[in-house]
Amino acid sequence: MSQLLVGELPGYIPIRQPIVALPFRPHAQDSMGTFVVEGGHTLSGRIRPAGNKNAALPCLAAALLTEEPVLFENVPRIRDVETFLKILTSLRADVEWTGDNELRIDARSVQPADIDREMSIRIRASLLLAGPLLARFGAIEMPPPGGDVIGRRRLDTHFLAFAALGARVDTPPEGFRLSAPDGLTGADMFLDEPSVTGTENAVMAAVLAKGTTVIRNSAAEPHVQDLCNMLIQMGAQIEGVGTHILRIEGVDTLGGTQFRIGGDHIETGSFIGLAAVTRSDITIGDAPVEHLDSTLLGFRRLGVRTQVEGTDLHVFGSEGCTIRQDAFGHVPKLDDGPWPAFPADLTSIALVTATQCNGTVLVHEKMFESRMFFTDKLVGMGASIVLCDPHRCVVVGPTPLMAGTVESPDIRAGMALLIAALGARGTSKIKNVIQIERGYERIDERLRALGANIERTEE
Repeated sequence: MSQLLVGELPGYIPIRQPIVALPFRPHAQDSMGTFVVEGGHTLSGRIRPAGNKNAALPCLAAALLTEEPVLFENVPRIRDVETFLKILTSLRADVEWTGDNELRIDARSVQPADIDREMSIRIRASLLLAGPLLARFGAIEMPPPGGDVIGRRRLDTHFLAFAALGARVDTPPEGFRLSAPDGLTGADMFLDEPSVTGTENAVMAAVLAKGTTVIRNSAAEPHVQDLCNMLIQMGAQIEGVGTHILRIEGVDTLGGTQFRIGGDHIETGSFIGLAAVTRSDITIGDAPVEHLDSTLLGFRRLGVRTQVEGTDLHVFGSEGCTIRQDAFGHVPKLDDGPWPAFPADLTSIALVTATQCNGTVLVHEKMFESRMFFTDKLVGMGASIVLCDPHRCVVVGPTPLMAGTVESPDIRAGMALLIAALGARGTSKIKNVIQIERGYERIDERLRALGANIERTEE
């Protein structure tokens, strides 16, 4: 089998310009919400991370690959999941919550032509429907997805992977169309970037393709691993889970299964930052410790001390934090990258943590050029931050944070601002908290259980 470089594919329908995701646009009836936070309180106690948002969404999409029911456990009850389930319902999937975090999906009656376009443009995860619907029905037409406005977010990797599997790709201004009337055929491909959702879509399309598919330079994040492990339980043949080369032998059909979504390592990292900024000692129970090596290393560079006991992670924020200098006194750098490097979704959290640590650090966000623009809000609260360019900033700490009124621009920056408010003196208002609630389940209730003074209003 010859290897195809995704980006240089024979027969690929050229895309005139990269497709960029549209910004998230809430419905008028959605409550934007405001958190009123009285900062300066020490927190204590135990908190458990919810199910991994970034694993739940592709796994829910994968339920479309079978006509048998799929049961899910530990599904986070967050806005993005609720929106995604509404899209599945528009496709005539039978969706039922059977418990607080338990879900049943029966997709035997799914009709891809019935997709809810208005819902689909609200979240980026709607793109994850393309792979399973193409594999099962041979054709799909969808609008471009939404999602956080954190910079340019290419969709080309998805389309190029589908083309490698034999699909025709058309990208009119109103969305995209995929078709493979004769079915998909396995291919040996090299992704032009280790895109998480691109890898997930390629895997979901390939499990029902004829023959062997090899995906090189694939993403290997914990949520990609969860998806692959669920598909294996459904009868898929996948080798290389957790590595950057996946080998998939196509099968004719997949069956139902019962699958538990893993704990969210990003939420775990958020709680580490929370403990450090508020000078608190907390325990994160049922933490996904097997996926925390790079996260703990990054926070250790900031001077945050943690200790793992079984599946419990103890964070000793009351001790204060001193940033560790590099050898010969050089200013250290904390940067993100594809797994297993420090997660990009935690750079906002690490940045606000660094404002309360003794020393100087360069934070380098390599993946999204708009993610760090929220730093002006932290500067307004008293942080000492120099934004060097869209990807890099220098943080000097510690500086006392003062209460302020700010608006949450995206999920992770919103959580970072909430953490800053909890560590600041006085009462802050965090507006547009619908963004935070897209990724963090009942965050105000769970933080109150630790002693935080936080209320949600409909202001």
